[in-house]
Amino acid sequence: MKTRAAVIHEMEKPRPYAVSKPLVIETLDLDPPGEDEILVRIRAAGLCHSDLSTINGDRPRPLPMVLGHEAAGEVMELGPGVKDLAVGDHVILVFVPNCGRCAPCQEGRPALCEPGFKANGAGKLLNDVTRLSRNGQTVYHHVGVSAFSEYAVVSRCSVVKIDKSLPFEEAALFGCAVITGAGAVINTAKVPPGTTAAIVGLGGVGLMSMLGAKLSGCRQVVAIDMLDDKLKLAKQLGATHTVNARDPNVVEHVKDITGGGVDFAFEMASSIKALELAYKITKRGGTTVTASLPHPTHTMPLPGTHLVAEERTIKGSYVGSCIPSRDIPRFISLYQQGLLPVDRLMSERIELEEINEGFDKLSDGGTVRMILVP
Repeated sequence: MKTRAAVIHEMEKPRPYAVSKPLVIETLDLDPPGEDEILVRIRAAGLCHSDLSTINGDRPRPLPMVLGHEAAGEVMELGPGVKDLAVGDHVILVFVPNCGRCAPCQEGRPALCEPGFKANGAGKLLNDVTRLSRNGQTVYHHVGVSAFSEYAVVSRCSVVKIDKSLPFEEAALFGCAVITGAGAVINTAKVPPGTTAAIVGLGGVGLMSMLGAKLSGCRQVVAIDMLDDKLKLAKQLGATHTVNARDPNVVEHVKDITGGGVDFAFEMASSIKALELAYKITKRGGTTVTASLPHPTHTMPLPGTHLVAEERTIKGSYVGSCIPSRDIPRFISLYQQGLLPVDRLMSERIELEEINEGFDKLSDGGTVRMILVP
């Protein structure tokens, strides 16, 4: 069958993307689903910094590729072996397929699925195949999803079935922003009530971390960003304090607010400078968590004595350390009870033809979560 999709052929094209057009709308051939695969009609997809990191070259991928990893859609066709879904089911797509058989999956850490990691790096589905092509040339899959398209063939291991009452535009956010941001707080850091937290970087994932900190019962939640509009939104969503990261005394301000630094600092800005800031505002004995992916050559100097003499902890969080089939329904339930206002993250809806302009806005930092409706 045919599908219209946003394809990247070359990374590191110059800004503005509305002019250089790193994403080209093309009609591709899409093979039918194979063993343990399904065909999904993409109903909504979020624009995320993980997509931008391929466009700007921070995360090199095999090209050409259809980007997009945060999405929700409707099951249109089942491949052989898929017995637990039906045509018409609504699903959220997850950007790390979990095989359920490797050591990390068996240990309850599907975010580290070894076959999933290998397939994502190669731009293939979990079965080590590709289903996209144009004029006989392979077009690669973005982390097993490729959601900037009308249709996608994905592994059964890349989706979680959801109730049809949840609108697709809202459901899409649970595939990345929610599980990555809230998951970093609840699963990775296991933040206890009564503690203090700071979030550096208030994009979709950062704001979800902030909401996760509020949900966990933090007595102080400090929101940090360079844009006043985002700080204003964070305050509306429950941050107890906000600090502009451009302030030359930002570290001192946070320490004054919290009495020496926070128990938990979360870096969500995809920047080494942001990670350094998060580390500096973490108190002695505290924990710094990062869920962002800056350029792989960027490194942070770390005084080794801090880790010992101050009993400091630095943790990475991927996919929010989530078990998607367990955590996505939990987070949806919290949202439906009004405890996790995910819908407040949605900035605007765009069409496929507007996608390059959308990534200009995302790169400028002036938007939280744009939703693409193919």
